[in-house]
Parts: sequence; structure tokens; C-alpha cells
Amino acid sequence: MFSFSTIKTLFSKEENQRILDCVIENENKTSGEIRIFIESHCVYMNPLWRAYEIFNQLNMYQTVNRNAVLIYIAYKDRDFALYSDKYIFEKTTQSFWDRQSKNLIKGFYEKREAESLIQCINEVGTELHKHFPYNGENKNELPDEIVFGK
Repeated sequence: MFSFSTIKTLFSKEENQRILDCVIENENKTSGEIRIFIESHCVYMNPLWRAYEIFNQLNMYQTVNRNAVLIYIAYKDRDFALYSDKYIFEKTTQSFWDRQSKNLIKGFYEKREAESLIQCINEVGTELHKHFPYNGENKNELPDEIVFGK
């Protein structure tokens, strides 16, 4: 299914750790879940279709509150998609997702890939916290590590 080798051409080991720490920090404030999936090429013309496939393969739809978000990056194709589950999608606006997309595009264009991804994680985390705040009983339902495809 997935290869878990690290992709060194996009992020350094330190940047990977900063990204992972950002995911963990944001998830500690919400019942929501954030996952990052990075691969070299998108196997579909539309990266949103690939994000949907990965979202399902990673069982991200199985969270209790249906509030998981996948940030998918196909770095050699210079493509990405943001895919969210039912209830977080219903509580956010299209302009929120458009803003995240524009910030990622700008950051990748300016060669600030790690910083723009961290900014996106923080923004998504803030939105998750707003709609699904930590209530003292939240548990981490999905693994936090960055998933690396081929």
C-alpha cells in the first residue's frame, strides 16, 4: 500500500520533526485529527481524487466526530489537495479552504515549503479547535506521523 521511506528532497529531518510537532501541538487543542501524506507523484489527474483515496485508505473517516483533515502533497508534480471529513467540512467555509490553498501555493512557489505547511497545519488546527475544542476526554484516534508514499 504505502512505502514509509523518508523523502529527503522535500523536507529535511529537522523540518519533518517541526511539521510533526506542529500536528501534535494542534491536535492537543481539539478532538480533530490532522494527517500529512507526501508522495512524489499524484497517480490521478485531480489530486483531490487521490486525497480522497488516501483519506479512505488511512481510515480517516472512522473518527468519532468525523472531523479529520488530510493534507496531501505530490511534490514532484507540484500539486496538493486538502481533504476534510464531513463535519469539519460542514462547519467551515469554502473561503477558508481557498485561503489555505493560496497560502500553500505561495509558500511552495517561494521555496518556503515547510513554513507554508506549518502555517496551514496551524490554521486548520485553529479551525478544528473552534468547532471541536478539546474537552478533556479527547483521545488521539489516528497516528500523527507524516505518511510518505512513493
